[in-house]
Amino acid sequence: MSSNSRLTRAYQQAKVIEFTAADKFILFSDCHRGDNSYADDFANNRNIYAHAIQHYYESGFQYCELGDGDELWENRFFKTIFNAHRNIYELLKKFHSENRMHLIWGNHDMVYKNPNYVKKHLSTFFNPKTGKDEPLFPELKYHEGIILKDVNSCTELFLAHGHQADWWNYICWKWSRFFVRILWKPLQIMGISDPTSPAKNYKELIKIERRIKKWIKDNNNLITIVGHTHRPRFPEPGEIPLFNDGSCVHPRSITGIEIENGTLCLIKWHIDTKQDGTLQIIRTVLEGPENISNYTS
Repeated sequence: MSSNSRLTRAYQQAKVIEFTAADKFILFSDCHRGDNSYADDFANNRNIYAHAIQHYYESGFQYCELGDGDELWENRFFKTIFNAHRNIYELLKKFHSENRMHLIWGNHDMVYKNPNYVKKHLSTFFNPKTGKDEPLFPELKYHEGIILKDVNSCTELFLAHGHQADWWNYICWKWSRFFVRILWKPLQIMGISDPTSPAKNYKELIKIERRIKKWIKDNNNLITIVGHTHRPRFPEPGEIPLFNDGSCVHPRSITGIEIENGTLCLIKWHIDTKQDGTLQIIRTVLEGPENISNYTS
């Protein structure tokens, strides 16, 4: 099956979420939440991420995670990740309890395509204080794709992880997982990069973007938002509407895409210094806001 066919299947089977200009969404991907070891790239930004999603929860946003939320190549069990970042999952639990959380699986958490796996590992957690299993994400469902559909204009925004255009990390993901888990995790601690990752292989990154762009052109310039490559992307109106929300494992910052009042906006959350020398977490607009209607044919 070609990348074109895989993207088409993800689109045809996608969960549809209708929205109006009054609805707000924050799109993050590639958090790669790990075990808080030296190989856990997310650990460096977890305070930034926690502050950001708390802001979005209080501001009434819906949370969309476009794959690779949990690092299940380097780590065998979700329980290990949960114990390392329990405060993060308690924040996400708030979104889920109000039906404001929508999740897509990527290559690093591809096991979540199995509903039985999700039910077994993510529905409950063991609370050592009470000695009982308590609800975490009951009835949680992961998807390969999500379509945000404007109820007024019928404009669609297709959300996916983007690894559908990456043959090795989609078809051979179990081999990639084996190499990362057994070989590259120990080497990562010594500073050697994982060569299977398109985020660290510029030539492969360009190939993946080229394949997705071709699919977009073949589908009437459908507005498409992905992650996977970790490279933020915000095209100008008139260009092929391929967006990328970046990742949550940039050095000292996280990036995402906000949808609010019918506009798209690429943002960055990072640590900055006040004049008195104290540190603060701030939100910076990188691109936009740009009306969604400017990207429709």
